[in-house]
Amino acid sequence: MEPIDIGLWTTGGLLVMVLLGMRVAFAAGMAGFVGLVWLRWNGMDYDPARFGKALEISVRIAGLTPHSKVSAQVLSLIPVFILIGYLAYYARLTTALFEAAKRWIAWVPGGLAVSTVFATAGFAAVSGASVATAAVFARIAIPEMLKVGYDKKFAAGVVAAGGTLASLIPPSAILVIYAIIVEQDVGKLLLAGFLPGVFSAIVYAVLIIGIAVTFKSVGPPVRGFTWGQRFASLPPALPILAVVVIIIFFVYNPFGDAWGTPTEGGAIGAFIVFLMALYRGMRWGELKAALLETAKLTVMIFTIIWGVLIYVRFLGFAELPAAFADWITSLQMSPMLILICILLAYAVLGMFMDAIGMLLLTLPVVYPAVMALNGGEMVSASDSAFGMNGTMCAIWFGILVVKMAEFCLITPPIGLNCFVVAGVRDDLSVQDVFKGVMPFFLADAVTIGLLVAFPAIVLYLPSLAG
Repeated sequence: MEPIDIGLWTTGGLLVMVLLGMRVAFAAGMAGFVGLVWLRWNGMDYDPARFGKALEISVRIAGLTPHSKVSAQVLSLIPVFILIGYLAYYARLTTALFEAAKRWIAWVPGGLAVSTVFATAGFAAVSGASVATAAVFARIAIPEMLKVGYDKKFAAGVVAAGGTLASLIPPSAILVIYAIIVEQDVGKLLLAGFLPGVFSAIVYAVLIIGIAVTFKSVGPPVRGFTWGQRFASLPPALPILAVVVIIIFFVYNPFGDAWGTPTEGGAIGAFIVFLMALYRGMRWGELKAALLETAKLTVMIFTIIWGVLIYVRFLGFAELPAAFADWITSLQMSPMLILICILLAYAVLGMFMDAIGMLLLTLPVVYPAVMALNGGEMVSASDSAFGMNGTMCAIWFGILVVKMAEFCLITPPIGLNCFVVAGVRDDLSVQDVFKGVMPFFLADAVTIGLLVAFPAIVLYLPSLAG
């Protein structure tokens, strides 16, 4: 049997396991290990006496592969970014952010919902986890919206959709994971996510205002704040801005050389938020809770990475990514149309898989195909299909697939943010939250369409970094 046939059969088995409900980490690890044994034994003509040797080689590969990748220093960004988010929550910076946004924005139609979106965007700038963002604002923003008469489904949808912004706005754990998989510069990818993240928040805000203007009862404005109250709300929210500035300057300093690596910037940002939390009276129990929640989420992410890396190594031996890239480039269709079909496939796949698992499983096959469509890793902008060189294409495609991963966080039946919001609020069912996020599907579709049509939104900041 040809290696590619083994790759296809094993991948089919993986999809069956995932659809039957097995966790992606375990399904990928099992499929990858079985595939490695199958490939090795296939190369030995299925000699029963040599099965033990094939098993021994596969065990070594499966054992060494995760360690070789996970020991990379850049992956330390993931727990650091997650820790920043939980410390910011226990430092009550989230409450300060929401209060500032409410006092400045709540007077517009749908003002509290718009305030929630911009507050989640602000919190996303210090939190690398969408789930954490959704959980925090489900506690803070939904009661405020219900108090002034918002529909509870709409309020829940705003929080669930707003939480997805943490996937794009740096620091972002999922962008770090993408950078590791495709071996691209983490700093440039984090920079690239900033403008699309802000753009997404603006599109959400415009949608909310449009709904509130059309349906008067959906989002009544909240007035009565004086200018003094508005300016008084700014200082408590400034630490968020300080952390963002520090991380950005460590990634890219517009006035000279970068101050350090993204990892160093994240660590200093976490230390500053920790000091702020202590200053605001964080107790030992709260610090313990922040550390435990960070550890739990980090372990979950790393477990997925370990399992998928075994599967990815198997795919390399089976030569499936190269075969898929050759097939994609042979299609008699325009590269842009093929790219759109790939993004649509992500939208469907995201209905059945979590965002991180989906990207980890698909990128080893899809990424080489997209790069081949553009003309290869080393192509110049003038000779490329998408009008950008290989490095910029990798960054642009990364933002597109991460935005698709955002979309998957709110799509039924697996939309994780919706489950989190429903879990925090006893008065909401998962079905209520899914109904509430439906208008935001349109907003995400518009955002993705504009990012595809105008790559400069993504590439402007990375281009400044050289």
